Amino acid sequence: MYIRSKSFHDMQPIPAEFAFGKPGPNGEPCVFSDNRNPHLIWGDVPEGTRSFVLTCIDVDAPTVGDDVNQPGRRVRADLPRGEFVHWLMIDIPAEFRELGEGACAEGVVARGKQSPHGPPGSRQGVNDYTGWFAGDADMKGEYLGYDGPCPPWNDDRLHHYHFRVHALDCASLGMEGRIDITAVRKAMQGHELGSAEVVGTYTLNAALRR
Repeated sequence: MYIRSKSFHDMQPIPAEFAFGKPGPNGEPCVFSDNRNPHLIWGDVPEGTRSFVLTCIDVDAPTVGDDVNQPGRRVRADLPRGEFVHWLMIDIPAEFRELGEGACAEGVVARGKQSPHGPPGSRQGVNDYTGWFAGDADMKGEYLGYDGPCPPWNDDRLHHYHFRVHALDCASLGMEGRIDITAVRKAMQGHELGSAEVVGTYTLNAALRR
């Protein structure tokens, strides 16, 4: 099984148009970007596949936010890291194997996209910008579908974004209501036939972008 992208190469930088944040034109460390989902295509799926789950997860997110985006401070590379979910989509029909650039996400939507596009029959889960913006009066809301990279601009670590497709033996996970990564991982248990991933990198740290 494989997954590839025309938008970026495995273990290479993700272009800014597919990010939530990018360096500003006047020296700002971060401004809103185009926030388009990248192209993805997958194939050689296991026999008996009836649906797919797609995720994008940053595995380098700081777990302590005291220094995040604070002028004159830095997020050291050796600090503890965890996951930040950027995309979660379930019940993708088995015959569907490709997503075009911007097909599911285009632009930053304050308070989150409520009805993001996706393949017929698929469902979009919440991403972790929901929690990130919880204390921001202008941005707080439930963020569904794809919202791209926006790592701390003062982070000394290059961030890695794992786009992974899971092939399942069921046509639907049968989930109702709010969908999050914990519930999806639990629902997939015993149903996964195979998976594949492609990894892109991204940073807003000017020293790492040189």
